[in-house]
Amino acid sequence: MVTEYLPSVRSASVGVWVGVGSRDEGPTVAGAAHFLEHLLFKSTPTRTAVDIAQAVDAVGGELNAFTAKEHTCYYAHVLDNDLELAVDLVSDVVLNGRCAIDDVEVERDVVLEEIAMRDDDPEDALADQFLSAVFGDHPVGRPVIGSVQSVSEMTRAQLHSFHQRRYTPERMVVAVAGNIDHDEVVALVRQHFGPRLVRGNRAVPPRKGAGRVTGKPRLTLANRDAEQTHVYLGVRTPGRHWKHRWALTVLNTALGGGLSSRLFQQVRESRGLAYSVYSSQDMFSDTGALSVYAACLPERFAEVARVTADVLQDVARDGIAESECRIAKGSLRGGLVLGLEDSSSRMNRIGRGELNYAEHRSIDRTLQELDEVTLDEVNAVARRLLGKTYGAAVLGPYSSKKSLPQQLRAMTG
Repeated sequence: MVTEYLPSVRSASVGVWVGVGSRDEGPTVAGAAHFLEHLLFKSTPTRTAVDIAQAVDAVGGELNAFTAKEHTCYYAHVLDNDLELAVDLVSDVVLNGRCAIDDVEVERDVVLEEIAMRDDDPEDALADQFLSAVFGDHPVGRPVIGSVQSVSEMTRAQLHSFHQRRYTPERMVVAVAGNIDHDEVVALVRQHFGPRLVRGNRAVPPRKGAGRVTGKPRLTLANRDAEQTHVYLGVRTPGRHWKHRWALTVLNTALGGGLSSRLFQQVRESRGLAYSVYSSQDMFSDTGALSVYAACLPERFAEVARVTADVLQDVARDGIAESECRIAKGSLRGGLVLGLEDSSSRMNRIGRGELNYAEHRSIDRTLQELDEVTLDEVNAVARRLLGKTYGAAVLGPYSSKKSLPQQLRAMTG
């Protein structure tokens, strides 16, 4: 358990973080963690879905969840006076969700609708295709949401077994932030987790590893008659335990993380080739990816690919400038602090930190680690990563890979 007292707010955010995500599924039950996240809100032994919804609405609160590659989080955001209700509701859903057969069938249709909605959004659909192109058969390369086939064929028994085997207190972190008292929170959690808390059981340690990803990244193409061409391209990186992870974050910000970044300036501001262009990171326990996304008119795709390739090659060869490093660090510093001005973001920070690192990382410590990043370190990371073979995913009106820009095909081997 981890808490953070925020005397200046009148709210409380409660999160139960479960160290189980889509990478923990077998291929035949792809999407089980996400399906289960939906299902647990449908009913518990003492509450129906309507009861749960009315309890939250009656206090003007929020109750929700999200599933990622390596964890699932169930959370509530309420007034500080309603802390006990929030702990009660979240723990009841996480521990006691029934996985009733009728609920499985209803929620199956909801998840299939969500997959259809994802497929209708080119950026979301392509993000999943990109990770598959970069990681291949590795579990982090599979979509969190699963596939139409896997969700359609999943049984109540499989979901119930996944819940019972995986959702144990040793894999959970309870994080609470807001106008709260630590001892009161501990007492509430003891009360609502009750007999599930077995004395002597040790927490499952944070995930670690060296990223056993086999095979080369590849280029994938989704032929769609769309108004725009969408492209993701990027390289594999070490995971979140890498000692140079902050240098990588600075590099990402300088490349495409803001209005002054290289890609934004070169692709959008100077040439007007695309409205949307940015870079981003995916960081897992044992591996990761640094990627670039752009969307443009099909007739401009060749030029976007050329400019993007030039930017990446220039940074790989010559690095970024001192001014770019300084601006990127300032952007990260401000974004980190400004993004922690409410209890929900604080809860997310401390919960994720405890689950991923088994320790509380203060904001001051994080800012110090960021300040210690040097230009030489950032440029060494750029030389190491940006010269590797790229993976890429393209969505647009193209019948074959041969019709894609030569620069893109060259970068992807």
